[in-house]
Amino acid sequence: MLKTYTGSCHCGAVRFEADIDLTQPTYRCNCSICRRNRFWPAIVAPDRFRLLAGEGELVEYRFNSLRNSHHFCRTCGVRPFGIGNDVPGEARIYGVNLGCLENVTPEALDAAPVTYVDGAHDRWQEAPNYTRYL
Repeated sequence: MLKTYTGSCHCGAVRFEADIDLTQPTYRCNCSICRRNRFWPAIVAPDRFRLLAGEGELVEYRFNSLRNSHHFCRTCGVRPFGIGNDVPGEARIYGVNLGCLENVTPEALDAAPVTYVDGAHDRWQEAPNYTRYL
């Protein structure tokens, strides 16, 4: 069921709202950037994501194929969301960092299904051999 969540970076400079169904898969990836900053996204369609404040506070980072944009707060360094471009079947998606949600309960996060993906080896449809550290 879709629910509107609010979220922010750590310092509050970047604020957003997103309509998320936490009964749908969330993702944990072992690629270099997701592993290093413990990114845990829920996938959201563009019409279900609203940046409320802080557009000028965001720094964009791209690497490798340059198709995905990773957005960080320039003050506190937290990554509240990323944007996937050139995603099969979608023109664009938002990956909303569940760790940045403010009005979500620990019970809802605990119940959210997690899909593990092996981004480190570009095997996006497969789980990596080891997942507990993600």
